[in-house]
Amino acid sequence: MTDTPRTALGWLPAGATTLAGNNSHTYTDVNDDDAAQPDEEVPADATGNWNYPFTPFALDPSFGCSASFPCGWDPDTPFSWQVNRKQGSTQVFTYVNLFHDHLAAAPIGFTEAAGNFQDVNASGQGLGGDAVDTQNDDGANTALDAQGNPIGLPDGNHVDNANMGTPADGQAPVMQMYLVHQPGTTADEDPYLPVQGGDDALTVYHEYTHGLSNRLVVDALGNSTLGNFQAGAMGEAWSDWYAFDKLVGDGFLTDTAVPGELNLDVYWAPGKVGVTRTESIDCPVGVVSDFCPNGGYTYGAYGQIFGVPEVHADGEIWAQTLWDLRGALGQSLAESLVTRAMELSPSNPSFLDERNAILQADLVVNGGAAHDAIWQVFANRGMGFFAAAANGDDTHPVEDFSLPPAANGPKATLVGQITDVQTGRPIRGAVVAFGGHASGFADDLAGATGRFGLYAIRGIPFGTYPGVAAGAAGYDTQTVTVTADRRLLARSFRLVRDWAAGPGGASVTAFDGPDFTPFGCGPDKAIDQTGNGWGSTTDLVGGAATPKSITIRLPRDIDVTSFGVNPSNTCGDGGSASTGGYRLETSRDGRRWSVASEGTFTAANRNTLNILAPSGRSGRGVRYVRFWMLTPQVPGGTAASCPGAFSGCDFMDMTELEVYGSPARGRDR
Repeated sequence: MTDTPRTALGWLPAGATTLAGNNSHTYTDVNDDDAAQPDEEVPADATGNWNYPFTPFALDPSFGCSASFPCGWDPDTPFSWQVNRKQGSTQVFTYVNLFHDHLAAAPIGFTEAAGNFQDVNASGQGLGGDAVDTQNDDGANTALDAQGNPIGLPDGNHVDNANMGTPADGQAPVMQMYLVHQPGTTADEDPYLPVQGGDDALTVYHEYTHGLSNRLVVDALGNSTLGNFQAGAMGEAWSDWYAFDKLVGDGFLTDTAVPGELNLDVYWAPGKVGVTRTESIDCPVGVVSDFCPNGGYTYGAYGQIFGVPEVHADGEIWAQTLWDLRGALGQSLAESLVTRAMELSPSNPSFLDERNAILQADLVVNGGAAHDAIWQVFANRGMGFFAAAANGDDTHPVEDFSLPPAANGPKATLVGQITDVQTGRPIRGAVVAFGGHASGFADDLAGATGRFGLYAIRGIPFGTYPGVAAGAAGYDTQTVTVTADRRLLARSFRLVRDWAAGPGGASVTAFDGPDFTPFGCGPDKAIDQTGNGWGSTTDLVGGAATPKSITIRLPRDIDVTSFGVNPSNTCGDGGSASTGGYRLETSRDGRRWSVASEGTFTAANRNTLNILAPSGRSGRGVRYVRFWMLTPQVPGGTAASCPGAFSGCDFMDMTELEVYGSPARGRDR
């Protein structure tokens, strides 16, 4: 038996009896164990096909189900999801394969060589063995009764969401589609319709695009470098943009001159705004409407939409900008440039780095023909020539609406010296870079120091640059404003050493697993001086988190004056996964430990480096530092709130650990 249409398209092999093909293995992982039990597979129907009908549920009118937006299960009836289990899985399988083929084709070109998701790579390029492990109705049977037995409903961790984790090429990504609407809640308490998340093409395409961006913006080992802040926000934005791009291009959604037509919640929460996104993707700057209540976003809204940096909210800025770009350049050219720019992107990019990458992509594939149109779009969204971001971790970027200065205008040269603040010695190999103009391309405004710590940057167009940053391996970055108003400028920097920095010689000697290095949040990220961080699991036992530790060996013995800890969430987890309870310990030999600091971080401590002083003599002659994540920041505590819709019920994270001080006299090992 075989499903002829899917076989003809190459999605299933001849004689297939389950939804296991070259691009996806789709099944219903209702117990959330990441493995397909026989009763979780989706077999062919009696005709040898997968033509399972959708059965709509007639629920209380308050839920909002309709003929246009039918509900796919009853969240108050155990096992009701079984009615559409096979249909929903076949739908997800179809969406995943459709989007695979769409992304592989020109002009996007997410092919085998580019690291796409296939079990076997017929071209021999790239690595195979990574068809998408697609889990529909994930966790549908995870709610437990008082005796710990499943009751046929999802728990709070398996509703109203979806995700896709993407390791490096050759390792299969995992896509999880949840049921929508929390059991036991009213329409007022949970605004989403009771639907199968995987029935929504926007949701599936959004998650799949996380795989695209995490395979294209990578380090030398193929691991994603999309960090927690601006790069993470672009990750969410790309996912929205590619999903809407296909559905509008295929005619399933309509985009006219009317603002606010393209709302991500068109199926999950029809007619509602501000549920999953605060605005539609097609909101022009300055135009207010029902689905554009804030009048479109510019770069200055970064970190302000929710009051704190948040990747989904901040991603709306980038998504709306790219939708403007699609309108200015057309679908085909926009798809090409946005994709090529990801391939050209620096590590952990800022919005401005990616703007520059799009300009570079236009130069490479389009001869620079769209240069002016691209600048018009970005300048209109506050990402003009004098906008600034020190790097992708900058949570306070500066917006600007200027087009580039005239090419034949006056230029300045900036010179200076970079030294160590404690020793006064020059730092060789330090870099001074103009934020927004230092993305690794030929027209960068950046310079490195030589033997005597001296640098020079030439060809700087006159103007004010608010994000000029000086940094070096093992040192904290210093950022200043530079006004180029004369031919020769001078600015020197004195940098502070972070003795726990991996780039400065520190290393991780031990940590409690699991190891999420393939997902870009392994233990080394705790000391890499970026907005990426270390993620682990909460591992609840009797409602309490299992403490997780990481041990850092400093490059020499240090008399520590203070520690810096950023306890923020990472790896795509929510804020509740940030470290709450913590303990810092020090040691001279890695065997005998002293408590240097302990306490509890709250939401107010997120997204900042919190300075902690060592207690007593615990900072003297330190070679090893151990940091414990004791609890996550789950509201009300894990015992009261887990399982529930909090990332901290599953994960504990921290972003950075730093150590300040001076070499201990007479000691070194």
